Amino acid sequence: MLKTLLQAKLHRVRVTEADLDYEGSCGIDEALLEASGIVEFQYLELYNVTNGERFSTYAIRAARGSGTISLNGAAARRAMVGDLLIICAYSQYSEAELASHRPVIVLVDEHNRPRPGALKARSTPV
Repeated sequence: MLKTLLQAKLHRVRVTEADLDYEGSCGIDEALLEASGIVEFQYLELYNVTNGERFSTYAIRAARGSGTISLNGAAARRAMVGDLLIICAYSQYSEAELASHRPVIVLVDEHNRPRPGALKARSTPV
């Protein structure tokens, strides 16, 4: 049996852009994607710390080192520039993988850059 667990979390990133007239998705700085193990087009759950909204979309790559967290299309209605988000990716794991699974948690600074030493252990999703 496969169980769905948290794969990675970008904790308290700040929205830098919101574009309603875009096709949709969440742009994430490539450095944050790399640090978290989230891949482009992966399904995401987003939790807006500022206003309590919860919504889903998928990840797209934003320029490395830009600090970009952009909400596009319908997602742009769920947050404003400056809002704090928790972005989560979930994956499925077999019973054998559960004992060693540890999600990646990326803590960021005020510019959405990973804080040194703020990554937790990574495990590989199924």
